Amino acid sequence: MISSDVIRGYNDIMILYLLLDEKSYGYEISKKITALTEGKYIIKETTLYSAFTRLERNGYISSFYGSDLADRRTYYKITNEGVLYYKEKCAEWALTKEVVERFIKEV
Repeated sequence: MISSDVIRGYNDIMILYLLLDEKSYGYEISKKITALTEGKYIIKETTLYSAFTRLERNGYISSFYGSDLADRRTYYKITNEGVLYYKEKCAEWALTKEVVERFIKEV
């Protein structure tokens, strides 16, 4: 399992990635993160919803209720600003990885 301290700064990028192609809701996003990481990272519910709040407050995602009366889920979708932010975070990750890899070696 990956420490939540290590990955904390990258929760946004994971959530935005999952919203690039389609809207989604919290539980589904959580399950997709677990599946894509093959269970190596399980995002806590409080962490996920804190990220939603922060991303929405910054204009990177928007939320809405399902249109069907039986579907009272809150859905999230990425905004144009969110796509730009996602691209910035990807570039930041590439640079971070490049720097940190200079200090990693087999021992």
